Amino acid sequence: METKIVTIDLDTRSYDIYIGAGLLFRMNDFMPQDVEGKSLFIVTDTNVRTYAERLHTMFSEGNARSCAMHVVPAGEASKSFERVEEVCGWMLENDLNRDSIVVAVGGGVIGDLTGFCASVVMRGVPYVQVPTTLLSQVDSSVGGKTGINTRQGKNLVGSFYQPTAVIADIDSLQTLPRRELLAGYAEVLKYGLIQDAGFFSWLEKNGERVLDLDKEAVAHAIEVSCKAKADVVEADEKEQGRRALLNFGHTFGHALEAEAGYDGTLLHGEAISIGMIMAMDLSVRMDLCDENDFIRLEEHLVSVGLPTRASLIDGLETNVDRLLAIMARDKKVKDGKMVFVVANAIGDAMISNAVPEDLVRSVLVHSLGGESKGGNKGIKDRWLSAFSSQ
Repeated sequence: METKIVTIDLDTRSYDIYIGAGLLFRMNDFMPQDVEGKSLFIVTDTNVRTYAERLHTMFSEGNARSCAMHVVPAGEASKSFERVEEVCGWMLENDLNRDSIVVAVGGGVIGDLTGFCASVVMRGVPYVQVPTTLLSQVDSSVGGKTGINTRQGKNLVGSFYQPTAVIADIDSLQTLPRRELLAGYAEVLKYGLIQDAGFFSWLEKNGERVLDLDKEAVAHAIEVSCKAKADVVEADEKEQGRRALLNFGHTFGHALEAEAGYDGTLLHGEAISIGMIMAMDLSVRMDLCDENDFIRLEEHLVSVGLPTRASLIDGLETNVDRLLAIMARDKKVKDGKMVFVVANAIGDAMISNAVPEDLVRSVLVHSLGGESKGGNKGIKDRWLSAFSSQ
């Protein structure tokens, strides 16, 4: 299939996103600079080290001066200060310099961790994103956000630091369990919700093709998602305004992730699925959005097997006040007020810091209580089925 290219236009920091099949076998064609005589540093995790080893062999046998590889444990827990110290120390011990190239091979955790390390070691060295999950290919690898988690919340320490290229090989998705694909699909769906009603309609008809990894369908979904993100990032790189639209459902979702403990009980995309339902519920309660759009969204999430209620998270021990406290520490709080992305309709989102707390509380109560509001029949069985197939 033809390789698709989406450009992020940021003047001197512009870069291309390459989307296609078999790209890992042609990495040198997509590297933004000649690797001859340069030292390369590949960071990966235990889940995808096979892909990283393939690149390590290719670069080691090529004309690079040297190529080193470092493997961290898979999972959200690796986004930590301890791993930052470990990875930066490894780079320095292996003679990294400002001409070196860092390569992140993995999902969102690896992209965030490696990007942050690249932004601070030697005060910044070039890095390339090689995302291997659907979520990272459509979201976290694009746009230059890097970050690690702290006990106070998710991604509260980080930087805006753009990669020099993003190379998204859709063949790497073949080894993902359905649950991981679904987690990425939630972020794909987000782009339709915030600014492209036509894309949302396309996903309603073609979502299963995407999840079945039909090459044309999944490449189209990634391309549209990356173009949507490029449009937003180019207008507001450091999230002073419009880029906050990309956080639709994230204020709620990040609070659920923090309470779930980043231990795999709740994947990021699953939290965002629940968070988007909460955001749409809030929009209905604010009389911004028609309830039929809420029902339409939930029915689609249910149809593919994504969770829509916090009450579906096994073992979650929390309450409204605890979730509100976490949300109050979110990066999106401004002037002491929580900022939410709400919807006027599917495909038409906006940013608001004038959301009554009593409505937020009612949304949380509804989600934690698991009350049905249309389209929720059988969701727990479907989600658990996806969970067990990982």
